Amino acid sequence: MTAHEVRDVIVVGAGVAGLAAAHRLKEAGRAPLVLTSGRGIGGRCATWRLDGQPVDYGVGFLHGVDPELVAAIHSVGDATPIPGWPRHVEGRGTPCQPRAFAPQSARLAYAEGVSAFPKWLARDLEVRRQTTVERLALGDAGIVLTLASGEQLCGRDVILAMAGPQAETLLVPLVEDSDEVDAARRLLAMLGALPSLTVMAAYDPGTPEPPFEMLYPEDSALLQTVAHDSSKRKAPRALVLVLQALPRWSRAHLDTPPETWERMLLDEAGRLIAPWVRAPSVTRTHRWKWARVDAGCELSQPLLIPLGAGFRLGVAGELFAPGGGVEAAWLSGHRLAGRMLESRPS
Repeated sequence: MTAHEVRDVIVVGAGVAGLAAAHRLKEAGRAPLVLTSGRGIGGRCATWRLDGQPVDYGVGFLHGVDPELVAAIHSVGDATPIPGWPRHVEGRGTPCQPRAFAPQSARLAYAEGVSAFPKWLARDLEVRRQTTVERLALGDAGIVLTLASGEQLCGRDVILAMAGPQAETLLVPLVEDSDEVDAARRLLAMLGALPSLTVMAAYDPGTPEPPFEMLYPEDSALLQTVAHDSSKRKAPRALVLVLQALPRWSRAHLDTPPETWERMLLDEAGRLIAPWVRAPSVTRTHRWKWARVDAGCELSQPLLIPLGAGFRLGVAGELFAPGGGVEAAWLSGHRLAGRMLESRPS
């Protein structure tokens, strides 16, 4: 595709926010193209396969109170729902999303992994993977996106659905064209995103089952959660724990070699649970540089900025709805698509 070939809508980011927006636009008859720099889709709704066994290493389960979201997560085809997971919770530490355990909140995991939800959202969408957008510019036919490959795409509507710091960087070239873009960029620069260092740890057959499905330690300066991930699986081959570090500790160790912080987190989990936790048979680590929004930084709604000549720029993500997490990401994308449909230029 060349720059003068104009796409209807281009969505940059294939997390839940971007997919929710694209899914709603597609249902309304528009033709969104979704771009993602990664090999997979879903953002933190991420599932790794460890010797064929799913492991959720970002979001451990889905939750929400919005009726449309709850209906959506229960409508995922080809997935086996596990209502109410985690059902056995230990510890009085602060969950990543405290609202998950509010009385009115529905919780749900899938035996196949939480990535089943974004895959379901993307089932009828055109998605280009491993496609990195390096620059935006305003052109005669729309908003021009320059890719890392040198290719240029053009969209009359463009949605940025990514972490705040990533969106801020892409907005910089457009600030001279719009005071609203400049205000949005300045706002994003002030709002925080929290990191999370994660360890997936598998154990040999015969390892004792922990008594919890989710542990929220109250006396740890390192760990925020320990998920008994294999408790979600059908006939699991291995017992698997997923350890996620506290944001402050994660930030302090982002540039530390993974083998160092992996060892520290395993030792801490061994202290909290049992000595056997320190000696897994297989491990895998992951750095979430922008795991979730800083509590209290959320905005009330996504941004939709007119750029003249009928061109529009939208910004969505969990930052753009109260509460954070997957529900906020979905709501922001869903609402942004709704606003685009209601106010589509003639």
